[in-house]
Amino acid sequence: MAREFARTDRVGQQIQKEIAVILMREIKDPRLSMTTVSAVEVTRDLAYAKIFVTFFNDNADEIKASLEVLAEAEGYIRSLLGKRLRARIMPHLRFVYDSSMSEGVRMSALVDQAVASDQNNESPADDESENIDKNTDSEKGE
Repeated sequence: MAREFARTDRVGQQIQKEIAVILMREIKDPRLSMTTVSAVEVTRDLAYAKIFVTFFNDNADEIKASLEVLAEAEGYIRSLLGKRLRARIMPHLRFVYDSSMSEGVRMSALVDQAVASDQNNESPADDESENIDKNTDSEKGE
């Protein structure tokens, strides 16, 4: 019977859950407030893990500072993670900013703006097609 998930996927999911809890409860740095772990990619040999994080702030300088704080705390986070997972090999952690959330919000705003623009600027061609439809309906009734 084949497994549904690869071992690296299962380890990545567990690391994601545990790091989210560690960042929320154990790390008390105010620069890391509202940090979300969006994904984890683990190498096949479990030696390295790339942690994708998002922050509440969209300011590039604050994002860079937050990533530096996470890089400095990597050893501490890794030790806490080792205590929680009890794995033989604990991967080295590398934190990366995940811009997909902010890009998704930006794209959604653009779509909303385009829809609102279309609703405000109804074209006269639409009105003409409605008049043509009314004329053909009245001709059928005669």
